[in-house]
Amino acid sequence: MHTPDITIHINQTLDAVSQQALETTMREIDGVIAPRFNLPHMLVVLYNSEKTSPAVLLNAVRSKGYLAQLVGL
Repeated sequence: MHTPDITIHINQTLDAVSQQALETTMREIDGVIAPRFNLPHMLVVLYNSEKTSPAVLLNAVRSKGYLAQLVGL
């Protein structure tokens, strides 16, 4: 099992409640191990690359209405 992490930059600044809701959404994706915010607009997601991909994770954030992009890819 390969477990990289990715950083997703969210253009909007999320409050604690919104961060928690998005982390919960990410945990529901098969293969996500640990989503966490390190800044109010930067979501780091540790995931199993055999079960999901950066594109799936980014699309999950965007599906919640946020403008977002991957950082460092």
